[in-house]
Amino acid sequence: MSSLELSMIGNSSYAALLNQRGRMVWACMPRFDGNPVFCDLLEPEKDIGFYEVEIEGFLRSEQTYRPNSAIVETCLFAENGAAIEILDFAPRFKQFGRLFRPLSLVRRIRRLGGAPRIRIRLRPAGNYGSETATVTRGSNHVRYILPDHVLRLTTDAPVSFVLDETSFLLDQPIDLILTQDEALTQPVHEVARDFEEQTDDYWREWVRYLAVPFEWQDAVIRAAITLKLCSVEDSGAIVAAVTTSVPEAADTERNWDYRFCWLRDAYFTIRALNRLGATRTMEEFLRYILNIVASSPDGRLQPVFGVHMETALSESSVESLRGYRGHRPVRVGNLAYVQTQHDVYGAVVLACAQAFFDQRIDLHGDDRLFATLERIGEVAARMFDQPDAGLWELRGRQRPHTFSALMCWAACDRLARIAVQLGHPDRALIWNRHARTIQARIERDCWNEEKQAYVSAFGGTEVDAALLLMHELDFCKADDPRFLGTVAAIERELRRGDHVFRYVEADDFGMPHNAFNVCTFWYIDALAAIGRRDEARRLFENMLACRNEAGLLSEDLNTDTNELWGNIPQTYSMVGLIVSALRLSKSWEEAF
Repeated sequence: MSSLELSMIGNSSYAALLNQRGRMVWACMPRFDGNPVFCDLLEPEKDIGFYEVEIEGFLRSEQTYRPNSAIVETCLFAENGAAIEILDFAPRFKQFGRLFRPLSLVRRIRRLGGAPRIRIRLRPAGNYGSETATVTRGSNHVRYILPDHVLRLTTDAPVSFVLDETSFLLDQPIDLILTQDEALTQPVHEVARDFEEQTDDYWREWVRYLAVPFEWQDAVIRAAITLKLCSVEDSGAIVAAVTTSVPEAADTERNWDYRFCWLRDAYFTIRALNRLGATRTMEEFLRYILNIVASSPDGRLQPVFGVHMETALSESSVESLRGYRGHRPVRVGNLAYVQTQHDVYGAVVLACAQAFFDQRIDLHGDDRLFATLERIGEVAARMFDQPDAGLWELRGRQRPHTFSALMCWAACDRLARIAVQLGHPDRALIWNRHARTIQARIERDCWNEEKQAYVSAFGGTEVDAALLLMHELDFCKADDPRFLGTVAAIERELRRGDHVFRYVEADDFGMPHNAFNVCTFWYIDALAAIGRRDEARRLFENMLACRNEAGLLSEDLNTDTNELWGNIPQTYSMVGLIVSALRLSKSWEEAF
C-alpha cells in the first residue's frame, strides 16, 4: 500500500521520491510538472513506473539522509544476515564557474555483509503510466525511449541482468547512472564516486551558511534543504509540492496538482529564506515574481503560474493511474489559475518589498520597480472588498474574504513604507490613505460582535485559520483585544487536539476531514506572540513528531491517527516549521 513515508532527492532541475526500501515511486522528468517517469505512488494500471533494488529474502530496511546533505542512504537486510547499502542522489555542485545540476540520478550499491543476492528493476513510464518504454541495449548501457523523453542507464552491473531483472550475487560495488541520452566519457564508477563527493561537499557547504536556531537544528536544516529541492533554478520558481493528487483526506476527491508556483506562497517562502540567510534562492524567487509582475501591464495577477511562468494550467483527469491508495481522480493541471484571488496582490508586494530594504542581495528596488508595484497596489485598493475564491480556493462560491482584504491592506501599507524609503512623501500619503480605508472596512465589516472575533468574510459568522496572520502581517498588536478574541474563537472552533483546521464549514466537497499543517504552525506562532510560549513549544514539538521518518511534512494530517495526507513535501508546511522554530528557539546567547 502506498505511503507518505518518503525521502526526497533532487538538484533543482528535478526531484524524486523514494520509499523506505529505496524504491523510487515518483519523479517527473524533464520538468517538475511533466510526465512522472516514476509514478508508482499513484498506482499505475500497468506494472511500470518504478525503479528499485531488491534484496533476496528481504527482512527489513533502514533509511536516513546523510547529515547536512541531500544524499539518501538506504540499507536493506535479508533473513540470512546479508545486507546492502544503496546511495541515491541527484548531482549538484559547482563546475567551470557555474552550478552543474544535470537530469541525472546516481545509485551506488555496495555489500555490507553476508552474500546478498539482488535484483535491479527499472521500469520508467510514459504518458502518466499509460505507456511502457521502448528498450534498446548497448555494451554497458540501456536506453529507455519514452514519448517525450529518452533515458539512458549506464552501469558496471551486467546489462543483461538489468534488462532481464535477474537476481545476482553482489560481490563487489556497482554503480548506476540514469540520465538523459548522453554517453559517459569516463568509467561509471569514477563518475559516480566523483559526483557523490562533490554533491556531498556542495550541500554541506550550503548548510554551513544557514542562520539556523540553537534548538531543532536538524529539523530546520532538513526543511531548508527541502525548500531548495523544491526550487526550479532555471526560472526561480518554487513549487507548492512535487506531487499531484495525493488526497487531502481518505475517501474524498480533494486531489489537486501542486506542481506549480502559487504567488500566495511568495511572501511566506521569501520570509523563511530571508531568516535563514538563503539569500541566493530568495533572490532567484524574487526575479521569478518580478518577471510575472512585469508581464502584467494592468497590474492584474492570476494566483498560480507554471514553473516557467506559463499562464494556462488546464486541468484534466488521468485514467491510467488508479490514484494514491485508489483515490481518484488523478488530476493534471490546476483550475485555480482562472480563479479570482485578491490576496495575491499583497503577497507580491510583501515579497518584492525585500528588494527595497535588504542590502545583501543584488536585486535593488528603485523608482521603476516601485512604479510597477504601484500598478499592483492600485488593483488591491480597488478590489479589496470584492468577492473572490479566497486563499482556500473555493470552487463553488465567491464572497468578500477577510484575508484577501487584509493582504490588499498589506500591499498598500508596504507601498507607503517603500515610498518613504525612496523619499517620496507624496506617494506615501496616498498609499497610507488607501491602507486606512481598507483597515476601517475590515474593522467594521469583518468583526463579529457576538463572536468577539474577526470572521472569514465580510458580514460572516465563521472563522478561518488565516486570521491568525493578522498580527504577523502587522495589522494589529498581539495584545489587541480583538486579536486575542480571534485566537480564542479559532481555538474553540478549529482546534482538534493539538492541530488546527483551516476552516470547518462545508465547502464544494462537503465538510473538511483533516487538519492543515501550516495552520497549526500559524497557531503556534500566534500563541508565542500572545505570551503562551510554553504551550507553543509543546505544540511545536508535537508537530516535529508528526513528520515522516525523513523529516518531511505533507499538506494535511489526520488528527485521530496523526497520519500525513496531501501532496508532499508541502513547501508551505516546511516554511511553517522553519518560521516557528526560529521564533521559539532559545537564542545562542541564552544557551551559553
